[in-house]
Amino acid sequence: MLHATRNAEFTAFMARAVAPLHRMAYLLSGDQHRAEELTQQTFERTYRAWSRARDGDPLVYARRILANLRIDSWRRTRREVLAGPEDLQQHAEELVRVPAGRRGGPAPSAVDDRDLVVRALLQLPLKQRRVVVMRHLLDLSEAEVSAELGMPVGTVKSTTSRALARLRAILDDPSTKGGTS
Repeated sequence: MLHATRNAEFTAFMARAVAPLHRMAYLLSGDQHRAEELTQQTFERTYRAWSRARDGDPLVYARRILANLRIDSWRRTRREVLAGPEDLQQHAEELVRVPAGRRGGPAPSAVDDRDLVVRALLQLPLKQRRVVVMRHLLDLSEAEVSAELGMPVGTVKSTTSRALARLRAILDDPSTKGGTS
């Protein structure tokens, strides 16, 4: 009976966590297929450690696993394979798609803006990308990012500052606008 309760708890957690974890994985990796693999691996590891994960906030535990998995995969390959423009555009549209039953939808400029941001994120070093994604796209506080990534709050602040300056420079560059490379 205890095993059934554990499985039910984890299934409920998975239903709540799949979208935010996949979004984080995509923003960290820049590749939809790699994001799906990272999300699956995150759920596998979270399930194996479910007794520890459920004692606190399981989503925080899973995000930490995801960030570490992304670092591990980067260390193994030591290179980034960025998705092509058509892949980014398709996935950016999926990220901003309005759920069925809601009227209206994102304006075309919203999709274009989202695409530019995703492309700019992919140009940041991994450490900066992780901090920006967690701090500004997942709306975590500096202390939460610090705890999840195991770095001092001051490092989170300075990394965020450098990353945002770099993003501003990338987004202000005229060659990044208008879909021309």
